[in-house]
Amino acid sequence: MKTYKPAPVDLSDIRLPDTLVELTEVIAKNTHEVWSQHRMDEGWTYGPVRDEKAMKHPCLVPYAELSENEKDYDRATAMNAIKLLVKLGYKIEKG
Repeated sequence: MKTYKPAPVDLSDIRLPDTLVELTEVIAKNTHEVWSQHRMDEGWTYGPVRDEKAMKHPCLVPYAELSENEKDYDRATAMNAIKLLVKLGYKIEKG
């Protein structure tokens, strides 16, 4: 068995300006939309309880209807992506 030890880039030193923090919510929503579309393309539909066999998932709802807990998952993904870009030296500016 292979041993895998995740080694994400340390982003603890990155502080984002407010404009990029606001961008997090936009990216989080889009992340959910992409995930939802992918699931639906695979045949998944909404169900109040996750059911692998029946391909039902309770998060197949619009982003606004997700619990804050679920939104936080997408927000963390978005925030880490933005922080990584900044850490790598990219400049993010609204055109």
